[in-house]
Amino acid sequence: MAVRILTRLVLPEIKGAAFASSAAAPATLSDFDVQHKTPVIRKQKLIPKAQYGGRHAVTMLPGGGIGPECMGYVRDIFKYIGAPVDFEVVDIDPNVDNDDDVQYAITTIKRNGVGLKGNIETKSEAAYVTSRNVALRNELDMYAYVLNCKSSGNIETKSEAAYVTSRNVALRNELDMYAYVLNCKSFPGVSTRHKDIDITIIRQNTEGEYAMLEHESVRGVIESMKVVTASNSERVARFAFEFAKKNGKKKVTTVHKANIMKLSDGLFLETSRRLAKEYPEIEHNDMIIDNCCMQLVAKPHQFDVMLMTNLYGSIVSNVVCGLLGGAGLLSGRNYGDHYAVFEPGTRNTGTAIAGKNVANPIAMINASIDMLEHLGHHYHAELLRRAVHRTVNEDRVLTPDCGGTASSTDVVNSIIGNIGHVGH
Repeated sequence: MAVRILTRLVLPEIKGAAFASSAAAPATLSDFDVQHKTPVIRKQKLIPKAQYGGRHAVTMLPGGGIGPECMGYVRDIFKYIGAPVDFEVVDIDPNVDNDDDVQYAITTIKRNGVGLKGNIETKSEAAYVTSRNVALRNELDMYAYVLNCKSSGNIETKSEAAYVTSRNVALRNELDMYAYVLNCKSFPGVSTRHKDIDITIIRQNTEGEYAMLEHESVRGVIESMKVVTASNSERVARFAFEFAKKNGKKKVTTVHKANIMKLSDGLFLETSRRLAKEYPEIEHNDMIIDNCCMQLVAKPHQFDVMLMTNLYGSIVSNVVCGLLGGAGLLSGRNYGDHYAVFEPGTRNTGTAIAGKNVANPIAMINASIDMLEHLGHHYHAELLRRAVHRTVNEDRVLTPDCGGTASSTDVVNSIIGNIGHVGH
Protein backbone atom coordinates (compact mmCIF):
# COMPACT_ATOMS: atom_id res chain seq x y z
CA MET A 1 0.00 0.00 0.00
CA ALA A 2 2.77 2.44 0.96
CA VAL A 3 4.54 1.73 -2.30
CA ARG A 4 1.36 2.39 -4.32
CA ILE A 5 0.76 5.69 -2.50
CA LEU A 6 4.37 6.73 -3.10
CA THR A 7 4.04 5.86 -6.77
CA ARG A 8 0.85 7.89 -7.18
CA LEU A 9 1.97 10.98 -5.26
CA VAL A 10 5.71 11.29 -5.80
CA LEU A 11 6.56 9.77 -9.16
CA PRO A 12 4.30 12.07 -11.23
CA GLU A 13 6.07 15.08 -9.70
CA ILE A 14 9.47 13.61 -10.48
CA LYS A 15 8.45 12.85 -14.05
CA GLY A 16 7.03 16.34 -14.46
CA ALA A 17 10.22 17.88 -13.12
CA ALA A 18 12.31 15.77 -15.44
CA PHE A 19 10.23 16.85 -18.43
CA ALA A 20 10.46 20.51 -17.49
CA SER A 21 14.21 20.19 -17.09
CA SER A 22 14.65 18.57 -20.49
CA ALA A 23 12.60 21.27 -22.17
CA ALA A 24 14.26 24.17 -20.39
CA ALA A 25 17.91 23.18 -20.65
CA PRO A 26 18.49 20.51 -23.31
CA ALA A 27 22.24 21.18 -23.28
CA THR A 28 22.47 19.69 -19.75
CA LEU A 29 20.86 16.35 -20.58
CA SER A 30 22.78 13.12 -20.20
CA ASP A 31 24.01 11.43 -23.36
CA PHE A 32 21.25 8.84 -23.00
CA ASP A 33 18.51 11.47 -22.68
CA VAL A 34 19.87 13.46 -25.61
CA GLN A 35 19.83 10.34 -27.76
CA HIS A 36 16.44 8.99 -26.73
CA LYS A 37 14.29 11.84 -25.40
CA THR A 38 15.40 14.58 -27.79
CA PRO A 39 16.59 12.75 -30.89
CA VAL A 40 16.92 15.93 -32.96
CA ILE A 41 19.71 17.15 -30.65
CA ARG A 42 22.85 15.34 -31.72
CA LYS A 43 24.96 13.66 -29.06
CA GLN A 44 28.50 14.97 -29.47
CA LYS A 45 31.69 13.20 -28.47
CA LEU A 46 34.11 16.06 -28.12
CA ILE A 47 37.59 15.82 -29.60
CA PRO A 48 40.35 18.04 -28.14
CA LYS A 49 40.64 21.15 -30.31
CA ALA A 50 43.68 21.51 -32.53
CA GLN A 51 45.78 24.54 -31.55
CA TYR A 52 49.52 24.78 -31.90
CA GLY A 53 51.65 27.54 -30.41
CA GLY A 54 48.89 30.15 -30.53
CA ARG A 55 47.86 29.20 -34.07
CA HIS A 56 44.47 27.74 -34.87
CA ALA A 57 43.75 24.91 -37.28
CA VAL A 58 40.59 25.58 -39.30
CA THR A 59 38.75 23.24 -41.65
CA MET A 60 38.34 24.78 -45.10
CA LEU A 61 35.60 23.39 -47.34
CA PRO A 62 35.85 25.16 -50.73
CA GLY A 63 32.61 23.59 -52.02
CA GLY A 64 31.53 24.06 -55.63
CA GLY A 65 31.06 26.91 -58.09
CA ILE A 66 32.96 30.03 -57.07
CA GLY A 67 33.91 28.53 -53.70
CA PRO A 68 37.43 27.33 -54.62
CA GLU A 69 38.50 30.65 -56.16
CA CYS A 70 37.09 32.68 -53.25
CA MET A 71 38.89 30.42 -50.78
CA GLY A 72 42.09 31.04 -52.72
CA TYR A 73 41.62 34.79 -52.22
CA VAL A 74 41.11 34.28 -48.49
CA ARG A 75 44.31 32.26 -48.20
CA ASP A 76 46.25 34.93 -50.09
CA ILE A 77 44.95 37.67 -47.79
CA PHE A 78 45.60 35.65 -44.62
CA LYS A 79 49.15 35.00 -45.77
CA TYR A 80 49.65 38.70 -46.44
CA ILE A 81 48.41 39.84 -42.99
CA GLY A 82 50.08 36.95 -41.17
CA ALA A 83 46.86 35.63 -39.62
CA PRO A 84 47.70 32.83 -37.14
CA VAL A 85 45.46 30.30 -38.91
CA ASP A 86 46.39 27.06 -40.66
CA PHE A 87 43.76 25.72 -43.06
CA GLU A 88 43.03 22.03 -43.40
CA VAL A 89 41.46 21.83 -46.86
CA VAL A 90 38.83 19.15 -47.48
CA ASP A 91 37.40 18.85 -51.00
CA ILE A 92 33.98 17.20 -51.24
CA ASP A 93 33.25 15.56 -54.60
CA PRO A 94 29.56 16.10 -55.52
CA ASN A 95 29.66 13.27 -58.06
CA VAL A 96 30.35 10.39 -55.70
CA ASP A 97 27.48 8.24 -54.45
CA ASN A 98 28.71 8.03 -50.85
CA ASP A 99 29.28 10.45 -48.00
CA ASP A 100 32.85 9.51 -47.12
CA ASP A 101 34.11 13.02 -47.94
CA VAL A 102 31.39 14.60 -45.82
CA GLN A 103 32.11 12.34 -42.87
CA TYR A 104 35.78 13.20 -43.09
CA ALA A 105 34.91 16.90 -43.20
CA ILE A 106 32.76 16.49 -40.08
CA THR A 107 35.62 14.73 -38.30
CA THR A 108 38.04 17.54 -39.12
CA ILE A 109 35.59 20.19 -37.87
CA LYS A 110 35.18 18.24 -34.65
CA ARG A 111 38.95 18.17 -34.33
CA ASN A 112 39.45 21.86 -35.19
CA GLY A 113 36.24 23.25 -33.73
CA VAL A 114 35.84 25.78 -36.55
CA GLY A 115 35.21 25.64 -40.29
CA LEU A 116 35.11 28.02 -43.25
CA LYS A 117 32.99 26.75 -46.13
CA GLY A 118 31.61 27.50 -49.54
CA ASN A 119 28.34 25.97 -50.66
CA ILE A 120 28.79 22.25 -51.25
CA GLU A 121 27.13 20.89 -54.36
CA THR A 122 24.85 17.88 -54.07
CA LYS A 123 24.53 15.55 -57.02
CA SER A 124 21.19 15.88 -58.81
CA GLU A 125 18.64 13.70 -57.05
CA ALA A 126 16.72 13.01 -60.26
CA ALA A 127 19.83 12.00 -62.18
CA TYR A 128 21.00 9.71 -59.43
CA VAL A 129 17.68 7.98 -58.86
CA THR A 130 17.05 7.63 -62.59
CA SER A 131 20.46 6.11 -63.20
CA ARG A 132 19.81 3.50 -60.49
CA ASN A 133 16.48 2.47 -62.03
CA VAL A 134 17.75 2.50 -65.62
CA ALA A 135 20.70 0.34 -64.63
CA LEU A 136 18.41 -2.10 -62.86
CA ARG A 137 15.98 -2.35 -65.78
CA ASN A 138 18.77 -2.84 -68.26
CA GLU A 139 20.26 -5.57 -66.11
CA LEU A 140 16.95 -7.33 -65.36
CA ASP A 141 14.91 -6.41 -68.43
CA MET A 142 13.37 -9.89 -68.78
CA TYR A 143 11.68 -9.47 -65.40
CA ALA A 144 10.40 -5.93 -65.94
CA TYR A 145 6.76 -6.85 -66.64
CA VAL A 146 6.43 -9.05 -63.57
CA LEU A 147 7.98 -6.44 -61.32
CA ASN A 148 5.70 -3.73 -62.64
CA CYS A 149 2.70 -5.82 -61.72
CA LYS A 150 3.83 -6.01 -58.11
CA SER A 151 5.21 -2.58 -57.43
CA SER A 152 5.18 1.02 -58.60
CA GLY A 153 7.85 0.17 -61.19
CA ASN A 154 10.76 2.05 -59.65
CA ILE A 155 13.21 0.67 -57.15
CA GLU A 156 12.67 3.72 -54.91
CA THR A 157 9.14 4.25 -53.60
CA LYS A 158 10.24 5.58 -50.23
CA SER A 159 12.40 8.58 -49.44
CA GLU A 160 14.83 9.44 -52.23
CA ALA A 161 16.53 11.75 -49.75
CA ALA A 162 17.78 8.69 -47.92
CA TYR A 163 20.12 8.17 -50.86
CA VAL A 164 20.75 11.75 -51.97
CA THR A 165 21.16 14.03 -48.98
CA SER A 166 22.19 17.67 -49.10
CA ARG A 167 25.76 17.72 -47.87
CA ASN A 168 25.24 21.19 -46.42
CA VAL A 169 22.22 20.11 -44.37
CA ALA A 170 23.97 16.92 -43.26
CA LEU A 171 26.94 18.94 -42.04
CA ARG A 172 24.79 21.26 -39.96
CA ASN A 173 22.71 18.43 -38.55
CA GLU A 174 25.61 16.15 -37.63
CA LEU A 175 27.42 18.98 -35.84
CA ASP A 176 24.17 20.15 -34.20
CA MET A 177 24.70 23.74 -35.34
CA TYR A 178 21.17 24.79 -34.48
CA ALA A 179 21.47 28.56 -34.91
CA TYR A 180 22.30 30.52 -38.05
CA VAL A 181 23.14 34.22 -37.75
CA LEU A 182 23.14 36.65 -40.68
CA ASN A 183 24.09 40.26 -39.93
CA CYS A 184 22.52 42.45 -42.61
CA LYS A 185 24.05 45.92 -42.59
CA SER A 186 24.05 48.42 -45.44
CA PHE A 187 27.24 49.19 -47.37
CA PRO A 188 27.31 52.96 -48.06
CA GLY A 189 29.36 52.36 -51.19
CA VAL A 190 26.72 50.10 -52.78
CA SER A 191 23.78 51.86 -54.40
CA THR A 192 20.47 50.52 -53.05
CA ARG A 193 16.90 51.74 -52.63
CA HIS A 194 17.02 51.67 -48.81
CA LYS A 195 19.92 53.10 -46.78
CA ASP A 196 21.16 52.42 -43.25
CA ILE A 197 19.58 48.98 -42.84
CA ASP A 198 20.83 47.04 -39.81
CA ILE A 199 18.99 43.74 -39.31
CA THR A 200 20.12 40.47 -37.75
CA ILE A 201 18.41 37.27 -38.94
CA ILE A 202 18.54 34.30 -36.56
CA ARG A 203 17.35 31.09 -38.15
CA GLN A 204 16.71 27.65 -36.72
CA ASN A 205 19.23 25.59 -38.63
CA THR A 206 18.57 21.87 -38.22
CA GLU A 207 14.87 21.06 -38.55
CA GLY A 208 11.64 22.38 -40.06
CA GLU A 209 11.27 21.48 -43.75
CA TYR A 210 15.01 20.79 -43.81
CA ALA A 211 14.52 17.65 -41.74
CA MET A 212 14.68 15.86 -45.14
CA LEU A 213 11.95 13.40 -44.19
CA GLU A 214 10.15 12.73 -47.46
CA HIS A 215 8.54 9.64 -48.90
CA GLU A 216 6.24 8.53 -51.71
CA SER A 217 3.25 7.06 -49.91
CA VAL A 218 1.65 5.85 -53.15
CA ARG A 219 2.80 6.39 -56.68
CA GLY A 220 2.62 10.07 -57.59
CA VAL A 221 1.95 11.26 -54.02
CA ILE A 222 4.89 12.71 -52.09
CA GLU A 223 4.66 13.54 -48.40
CA SER A 224 7.20 15.84 -46.80
CA MET A 225 7.41 16.24 -43.03
CA LYS A 226 8.04 19.54 -41.27
CA VAL A 227 9.59 18.85 -37.88
CA VAL A 228 9.43 21.48 -35.13
CA THR A 229 10.41 20.48 -31.58
CA ALA A 230 10.02 22.29 -28.28
CA SER A 231 13.66 21.76 -27.32
CA ASN A 232 15.16 23.17 -30.53
CA SER A 233 12.63 26.00 -30.66
CA GLU A 234 13.63 26.99 -27.15
CA ARG A 235 17.34 26.77 -27.88
CA VAL A 236 17.20 29.07 -30.89
CA ALA A 237 14.72 31.49 -29.25
CA ARG A 238 16.94 31.83 -26.20
CA PHE A 239 19.91 32.29 -28.51
CA ALA A 240 18.07 35.16 -30.25
CA PHE A 241 17.11 36.96 -27.05
CA GLU A 242 20.59 36.52 -25.57
CA PHE A 243 22.08 37.84 -28.80
CA ALA A 244 19.80 40.88 -28.64
CA LYS A 245 20.69 41.47 -25.00
CA LYS A 246 24.46 41.22 -25.53
CA ASN A 247 24.48 43.37 -28.67
CA GLY A 248 22.21 46.19 -27.51
CA LYS A 249 19.30 45.26 -29.76
CA LYS A 250 15.87 46.55 -28.81
CA LYS A 251 13.41 44.22 -30.51
CA VAL A 252 12.98 40.58 -31.59
CA THR A 253 10.42 39.72 -34.27
CA THR A 254 9.32 36.09 -34.60
CA VAL A 255 8.40 35.21 -38.18
CA HIS A 256 5.89 32.38 -38.65
CA LYS A 257 2.86 30.98 -40.48
CA ALA A 258 0.96 29.87 -37.38
CA ASN A 259 -2.34 30.98 -38.88
CA ILE A 260 -2.08 27.97 -41.22
CA MET A 261 0.45 25.62 -39.59
CA LYS A 262 -1.13 25.90 -36.19
CA LEU A 263 0.74 23.06 -34.49
CA SER A 264 4.28 23.35 -35.87
CA ASP A 265 4.62 27.12 -36.29
CA GLY A 266 2.26 27.52 -33.35
CA LEU A 267 4.74 25.71 -31.11
CA PHE A 268 7.62 27.86 -32.37
CA LEU A 269 5.63 31.07 -31.82
CA GLU A 270 4.39 30.13 -28.36
CA THR A 271 7.92 29.18 -27.32
CA SER A 272 9.18 32.60 -28.44
CA ARG A 273 6.39 34.38 -26.58
CA ARG A 274 7.12 32.43 -23.41
CA LEU A 275 10.84 33.18 -23.51
CA ALA A 276 10.19 36.84 -24.29
CA LYS A 277 8.75 37.21 -20.77
CA GLU A 278 12.23 36.46 -19.39
CA TYR A 279 13.61 39.50 -21.26
CA PRO A 280 11.27 42.39 -20.38
CA GLU A 281 13.82 44.95 -21.59
CA ILE A 282 13.53 43.60 -25.15
CA GLU A 283 10.39 44.26 -27.18
CA HIS A 284 8.90 41.19 -28.84
CA ASN A 285 6.38 40.99 -31.67
CA ASP A 286 5.52 38.49 -34.39
CA MET A 287 4.72 38.63 -38.08
CA ILE A 288 3.38 36.20 -40.69
CA ILE A 289 6.02 35.26 -43.26
CA ASP A 290 4.24 36.60 -46.37
CA ASN A 291 3.52 39.95 -44.73
CA CYS A 292 7.09 39.97 -43.43
CA CYS A 293 8.52 39.78 -46.96
CA MET A 294 6.34 42.70 -48.07
CA GLN A 295 7.30 44.75 -45.01
CA LEU A 296 11.00 44.06 -45.60
CA VAL A 297 10.81 45.45 -49.11
CA ALA A 298 8.64 48.44 -48.12
CA LYS A 299 9.80 49.36 -44.59
CA PRO A 300 12.91 47.37 -43.60
CA HIS A 301 13.94 49.76 -40.81
CA GLN A 302 11.16 48.47 -38.52
CA PHE A 303 13.15 45.25 -37.98
CA ASP A 304 16.00 44.68 -35.55
CA VAL A 305 16.47 40.98 -34.72
CA MET A 306 14.37 38.50 -36.69
CA LEU A 307 13.79 34.96 -35.38
CA MET A 308 12.37 32.23 -37.61
CA THR A 309 12.32 28.57 -38.59
CA ASN A 310 14.59 27.09 -41.23
CA LEU A 311 12.78 27.59 -44.55
CA TYR A 312 11.54 31.09 -43.70
CA GLY A 313 15.13 31.95 -42.79
CA SER A 314 16.31 30.87 -46.23
CA ILE A 315 13.68 33.05 -47.93
CA VAL A 316 14.13 36.12 -45.74
CA SER A 317 17.94 35.94 -45.92
CA ASN A 318 17.84 36.15 -49.70
CA VAL A 319 15.29 38.97 -49.64
CA VAL A 320 17.46 41.07 -47.32
CA CYS A 321 20.64 40.30 -49.26
CA GLY A 322 18.86 41.55 -52.36
CA LEU A 323 17.92 44.77 -50.55
CA LEU A 324 21.55 45.36 -49.58
CA GLY A 325 23.13 44.76 -52.97
CA GLY A 326 23.12 41.05 -53.77
CA ALA A 327 24.42 37.66 -52.78
CA GLY A 328 28.11 38.56 -52.83
CA LEU A 329 28.35 40.82 -49.79
CA LEU A 330 27.01 39.27 -46.57
CA SER A 331 28.41 36.44 -44.49
CA GLY A 332 26.60 33.91 -42.32
CA ARG A 333 27.53 32.08 -39.13
CA ASN A 334 26.45 28.59 -38.04
CA TYR A 335 26.62 28.02 -34.28
CA GLY A 336 26.16 24.99 -32.08
CA ASP A 337 27.15 24.35 -28.49
CA HIS A 338 30.58 23.08 -29.56
CA TYR A 339 31.29 24.02 -33.19
CA ALA A 340 31.05 27.01 -35.52
CA VAL A 341 31.16 27.19 -39.32
CA PHE A 342 31.33 30.42 -41.33
CA GLU A 343 30.16 30.85 -44.91
CA PRO A 344 28.67 33.33 -47.44
CA GLY A 345 25.25 34.48 -46.33
CA THR A 346 23.01 33.27 -49.16
CA ARG A 347 24.56 29.80 -49.59
CA ASN A 348 24.70 30.03 -53.39
CA THR A 349 27.31 28.13 -55.40
CA GLY A 350 27.53 30.64 -58.27
CA THR A 351 28.34 27.88 -60.76
CA ALA A 352 27.38 30.02 -63.77
CA ILE A 353 30.15 32.57 -63.08
CA ALA A 354 32.83 30.21 -61.75
CA GLY A 355 36.27 30.74 -63.25
CA LYS A 356 35.32 33.99 -65.03
CA ASN A 357 37.00 36.37 -62.55
CA VAL A 358 33.75 38.25 -61.95
CA ALA A 359 32.58 36.61 -58.71
CA ASN A 360 32.23 38.93 -55.73
CA PRO A 361 34.73 37.73 -53.07
CA ILE A 362 33.47 40.06 -50.32
CA ALA A 363 30.99 37.58 -48.76
CA MET A 364 33.68 34.93 -48.31
CA ILE A 365 36.17 37.49 -47.01
CA ASN A 366 33.57 38.76 -44.53
CA ALA A 367 33.00 35.16 -43.44
CA SER A 368 36.73 34.85 -42.77
CA ILE A 369 36.59 38.06 -40.68
CA ASP A 370 33.76 36.56 -38.60
CA MET A 371 35.90 33.46 -38.15
CA LEU A 372 38.90 35.50 -36.95
CA GLU A 373 36.66 37.29 -34.43
CA HIS A 374 35.33 33.95 -33.21
CA LEU A 375 38.87 32.64 -32.71
CA GLY A 376 39.86 35.74 -30.75
CA HIS A 377 42.20 37.21 -33.38
CA HIS A 378 40.64 40.64 -33.07
CA TYR A 379 43.60 42.62 -34.42
CA HIS A 380 43.68 40.72 -37.71
CA ALA A 381 39.88 40.77 -37.97
CA GLU A 382 39.69 44.54 -37.49
CA LEU A 383 42.57 45.13 -39.89
CA LEU A 384 40.83 43.18 -42.62
CA ARG A 385 37.42 44.67 -41.84
CA ARG A 386 38.74 48.22 -42.25
CA ALA A 387 40.44 47.29 -45.52
CA VAL A 388 37.17 45.83 -46.88
CA HIS A 389 35.27 48.92 -45.73
CA ARG A 390 37.69 51.21 -47.55
CA THR A 391 37.59 49.12 -50.74
CA VAL A 392 33.80 48.91 -50.93
CA ASN A 393 32.59 52.15 -49.36
CA GLU A 394 35.34 54.67 -50.13
CA ASP A 395 37.20 53.43 -53.21
CA ARG A 396 34.05 51.72 -54.53
CA VAL A 397 35.93 48.90 -56.21
CA LEU A 398 32.88 46.74 -56.98
CA THR A 399 32.16 43.68 -59.09
CA PRO A 400 29.34 43.76 -61.71
CA ASP A 401 26.73 42.28 -59.32
CA CYS A 402 27.00 45.47 -57.23
CA GLY A 403 26.97 47.84 -60.20
CA GLY A 404 30.73 48.05 -60.67
CA THR A 405 33.15 46.94 -63.37
CA ALA A 406 35.97 45.48 -61.27
CA SER A 407 37.08 41.86 -61.51
CA SER A 408 37.42 39.53 -58.53
CA THR A 409 41.19 40.01 -58.47
CA ASP A 410 40.76 43.81 -58.68
CA VAL A 411 38.73 43.70 -55.47
CA VAL A 412 41.22 41.42 -53.70
CA ASN A 413 44.21 43.52 -54.80
CA SER A 414 42.46 46.66 -53.57
CA ILE A 415 41.84 45.07 -50.17
CA ILE A 416 45.47 43.99 -49.90
CA GLY A 417 46.60 47.46 -50.92
CA ASN A 418 44.33 49.08 -48.32
CA ILE A 419 45.63 46.86 -45.54
CA GLY A 420 48.84 48.88 -45.58
CA HIS A 421 46.89 52.14 -45.25
CA VAL A 422 44.46 51.14 -42.50
CA GLY A 423 47.16 49.33 -40.49
CA HIS A 424 48.93 52.57 -39.58
